Amino acid sequence: MKKLLIGSAVLAAMSAPAFSAEEVNVYSYRQPFLIEPMFEAFTAETGIKVNVMFSKDGLAEKIEQEGEFSPADVVLTVDISRLAELSSKGLVQPVESEVLEENIPSQYRDSDDEWFALTLRTRNVYSSRDRVGQLGEDFDYTDLADPEWEGKICSRSGKNAYNVSLVASMIVNHGEEKAKEWLEGVKANLARTPQGNDRAQVRAVSEELCDLAIGNSYYLGKMVNNEEQKAWADSVYINFPGAEANGTHVNVSGMAMAKYAPNQENAQKLMEFLTSDKAQEMYAEVNYEYPVKEGVERSELVASWGDFVADDIALEAIADHHAAALRLIDEVQFDL
Repeated sequence: MKKLLIGSAVLAAMSAPAFSAEEVNVYSYRQPFLIEPMFEAFTAETGIKVNVMFSKDGLAEKIEQEGEFSPADVVLTVDISRLAELSSKGLVQPVESEVLEENIPSQYRDSDDEWFALTLRTRNVYSSRDRVGQLGEDFDYTDLADPEWEGKICSRSGKNAYNVSLVASMIVNHGEEKAKEWLEGVKANLARTPQGNDRAQVRAVSEELCDLAIGNSYYLGKMVNNEEQKAWADSVYINFPGAEANGTHVNVSGMAMAKYAPNQENAQKLMEFLTSDKAQEMYAEVNYEYPVKEGVERSELVASWGDFVADDIALEAIADHHAAALRLIDEVQFDL
């Protein structure tokens, strides 16, 4: 497992002995450049040093293996399924905090206070500017199964966490039978076998391989500010499905306090700081995500994409249907 260690100390060198009262240790799925600015601001404000271990995968397994000797205080991750996994495996602990309760809407935090959302991202449909134009406000995810789009949709693997959560939301909103029919319809409309990441789908639209692409909102910001990818972004409109139905599907990045956190007080301070106006504004600017705290302004670029109505499904409900969503994806052989 590849790891990139950042911060003012290296976690790998931390063994069980004692930890400074002015430290906090973070295990992160989030890339260093996305989170380091927030940690630097936290240290400047509190004097508490943040030590970070970054990994693309396997953090839950690592914490499980380390058991009570784990140095992890806070875990940062993306997608509700990973947050739920930490909770279901008993790797995190409840955090009772009036600050977190006030800053994070109830649908974006665990009812037992074991995990909390930090930022929001929407699951969008991108449409070709030249061949399709902007989709209307009445466009819904269900329309992706309409024969009108046969051979015109690009998507990454159905088993990618972002797509699994979207399917889970369809199950919650429409029932399992309807969700399966929808998934079969979307598969029938694919222009090619699912492949690549979200940006690769937008690129495919720009190369006229398809007319619609499914992808997360923040990738548009990344492409706009990437010289090599800006042409891809310029070839599409971003659309927020569900305005007149259930709303736009929302997923999150989030955090939890590790079960055996050796620096619990500092960990809670960091978690509360990450939901503050200052940190939420930094998240919005750095990664083109939507602040989870109400009232915090979006970045200028993100605001230019327009408003959306978020699906009000509690994230817990989506996590509860994760296994069913995976089963449906297998049953329809979406990736084949």
